[in-house]
Amino acid sequence: MATENRNVQIVVADPTPLGLLGLSIVTLVAASQKLGITSGVSFVIPWAIFLGAIAQLFACVYDFKHNNIFGATVFGAFGLFWLGVAASWMIKAGVLGEVLAKSVDPKQLGFAFLGFFIFSVIGTIAAAEANFVLFLDMVFIDLLLLGLALDTLGIGGHWAHGMAAYAELIVSMISFYLCGATFLNKFFGRVFWPVGKPLGIWKKAPAPAGH
Repeated sequence: MATENRNVQIVVADPTPLGLLGLSIVTLVAASQKLGITSGVSFVIPWAIFLGAIAQLFACVYDFKHNNIFGATVFGAFGLFWLGVAASWMIKAGVLGEVLAKSVDPKQLGFAFLGFFIFSVIGTIAAAEANFVLFLDMVFIDLLLLGLALDTLGIGGHWAHGMAAYAELIVSMISFYLCGATFLNKFFGRVFWPVGKPLGIWKKAPAPAGH
């Protein structure tokens, strides 16, 4: 009896606009607190969890299905980043008990920011060969994370906090544009909002024959 093998492809829509929306909203709300427009983090935490974390983790999973290593890795990393940040705020506020709150050492969070800064620089190198606007977004994410790391580690004075605050606001605005561009360009099937060409600094190897 002959057997027949079939490959079934499940069509999944591009999750990038959802992930970028999550990044846009959480950085907008968090920047308002850093800039002193709002105060406290009580109402930043829900957006950190549901938009910064969950929306980007959804995008991560479906970018893996798209075989998009950049989107899957970056959305996944920053989705988990916002979960970690939200949990850190909750620990500091005493939500998880007074013992944890009293033993908080902010420098540990500073080293986490430093680690994400290193990862973000790696992502920026890759983004340079995607499109200009994405590269620009990653550059300001680098500045945000560097500012957070220096500020939390107590290095550089108040300027590091200011750099982080304004960089985060710019990240939000650029991410809103990227979200809209990706959504509208896919929806209309043409360049509705331009995102620019790759910078051409580092060339990707050509795909193997037959791929």
